Amino acid sequence: MIRAALLGATLALAPAFAMAQATPAAQAAPAAMPTEKAEFAKMAGSSNQFEIESSRLALERAQSADVKTFARQMVEDHTKAGKAMMKAAAMKRPADPTPALAPKHAAMLEQLQGAKRAQFQMLYVDMQVQAHEEAVALFTHYAKNGDDAALKSFAAETLPVLEMHRKHVMQLAKKK
Repeated sequence: MIRAALLGATLALAPAFAMAQATPAAQAAPAAMPTEKAEFAKMAGSSNQFEIESSRLALERAQSADVKTFARQMVEDHTKAGKAMMKAAAMKRPADPTPALAPKHAAMLEQLQGAKRAQFQMLYVDMQVQAHEEAVALFTHYAKNGDDAALKSFAAETLPVLEMHRKHVMQLAKKK
């Protein structure tokens, strides 16, 4: 009886233990990686727009010069990437060129907007780590498995920049 209870408890805790042992990239990766052009463009567009909007907010509210430098680079690089993606996808600019944020990104942005000044910078850096882990996973997957040659090329060409961003923000995270 006790042995059965211990076995049951062990099995019940195994998934939680496995999640705790998972790498940050595995935890941050989107649940379903798209291979279809439209879904990749939607996910990448939301991610890109979150990077821009959250970084504009960081330019106003971050206290560290290093974080502000990073935020400025995010706005510049992600604005450029958004334009390149539209071109690669042969998509026409909509009347409102700002891509819609996915519910997850909208909630993250709302949380940043509501953060107290003392909490803002740490929260921004943490969210940038998560966002770049997800973006690297998304772009890596699409570059290998996507259904559109031009977007696959765009994803492959953009990936080194995203990896550089991830490395930079990880360094910022170590400083906090």
